[in-house]
Amino acid sequence: MAYIDFITSLHSRTKRDYLERVRHGDKAECAAIAKKFDREYWDGDRKYGYGGFSYDGRWATMAQEIIGHYGLKNGDQVLDVGCGKAFLLFEMKKLLPGLEVRGLDISDYAIRHAKEEMRPFLDRGLAQKLPYANDSFDLVISITTLHNLYLFDLQKALREIERVTRHGSYVVVESYRNEEEKANLLHWQLTCESFFTPEEWEYLFAESGYSGDYGFIYFE
Repeated sequence: MAYIDFITSLHSRTKRDYLERVRHGDKAECAAIAKKFDREYWDGDRKYGYGGFSYDGRWATMAQEIIGHYGLKNGDQVLDVGCGKAFLLFEMKKLLPGLEVRGLDISDYAIRHAKEEMRPFLDRGLAQKLPYANDSFDLVISITTLHNLYLFDLQKALREIERVTRHGSYVVVESYRNEEEKANLLHWQLTCESFFTPEEWEYLFAESGYSGDYGFIYFE
């Protein structure tokens, strides 16, 4: 289990006004709508989520880094838990056309509006109950998804990722290192249910039997 940072350069490209999310007094209502993971979350007003989650090629660098680090090759099998519109998987397939990919997400909307080329490889389902056999994948990734689960389901999801991978895994979750980052995270988040420091995350990974790699997003 190792800390690896594939995400910071991508995460830092977006400018965020943390106080804007709480300034108008409707944050709780916006969060309730966001947690449906429907059109409003992906492509609605910014106060409900992404404010428009469209393909722009920004995942290409991360795809290349993951492929290189894990030594992926054509014929290998990769699962993305919480794949959203499958932009990362799309970039991985562009680089390795023979890569066998699978994506899973809770959102019907995201799957219906994923890259058309990727839709045949996507499943609707829950991270805490993966519909795949033991040791099905060479690599399982989950990028900014698991912190949206309550603790009991989060631990199940980590065990499920461990169950279905035969070689490696990589998860990215939101975290904070100080009170400023904690406040920014609490102001900005809409769907997060698990709030932990890096040390707490590492403890939770070990307690859940997760042996894969991990990364953190910080709201600086």
